Amino acid sequence: MKRVVIILGLAGITALAGCSSNRIIIDKKGVSMAQYARDLEECRAYAEEVRVAEQAAEGAAVGGVVGGAIGAIFGDSSTAARGAGAGAVSGAASGTGRAVHEKDRVVKTCLRGRGYKVLN
Repeated sequence: MKRVVIILGLAGITALAGCSSNRIIIDKKGVSMAQYARDLEECRAYAEEVRVAEQAAEGAAVGGVVGGAIGAIFGDSSTAARGAGAGAVSGAASGTGRAVHEKDRVVKTCLRGRGYKVLN
């Protein structure tokens, strides 16, 4: 049952990452908004190469090991299991957050490379 809860939690975190839509603010002076829309779409396509699910899974694995170890040090096997579960969910959230940040950075770097002045 605990594994089902963890898996569902990971799936939810990953789904939220896919819905992330960080608004990008550019200096629009002298910019063709039609061209900007095409460039933004292409840059977002590059950002899709960031592997959110893999980073979430890596975070979950590391968090699970660390949480389980801490639980084992300070308690018994049930404490270790709870620590591993909490660590896995926390690690997945952390990995997902890093991936979302990386996707945002890819888009902004791409736009800057195309000559846009990104303000945020």
